[in-house]
This record gives sequence, C-alpha cells and structure tokens, in this order.
Amino acid sequence: MRKLVCPQCKIAAMYVKNEQGERLLVYVLENGEVVPKYPEASTEGFDLTEVYCLGCSWHGSPKRLAKR
Repeated sequence: MRKLVCPQCKIAAMYVKNEQGERLLVYVLENGEVVPKYPEASTEGFDLTEVYCLGCSWHGSPKRLAKR
C-alpha cells in the first residue's frame, strides 16, 4: 500500500502527539490509516486525527494529505 505525502513539501514522514507532547513517527497509507513507522510501536494514547510533517511546518487532518 502506498503512503500519502505532505501537500506542502511532498514527504511521507509524519508524527502524531499524545497528551504529554510525546511524538510518534508515523506514515499515512492511501486508505487513510495512520500506522507507526516502527511496527513494534503502539499508537495507543496518541491523537491520530492530526498529523504533523517532519519536513516543514504543515499539520492537519490525515485526510488532507496528497497522493504521490
């Protein structure tokens, strides 16, 4: 399955945050699923409704990401 990319800088590397401000590196698949970069990591407790780009200042809903 392909990864969606940032609409601004076109990279796939994203992260999500939890209530403590901790970050988890993720990718967003073309079906809209947010998956951790490292499969052993858990997304439990993280807000998956907003993703942050690692390459620029963009952040928003995973639905707003672009296809390559």
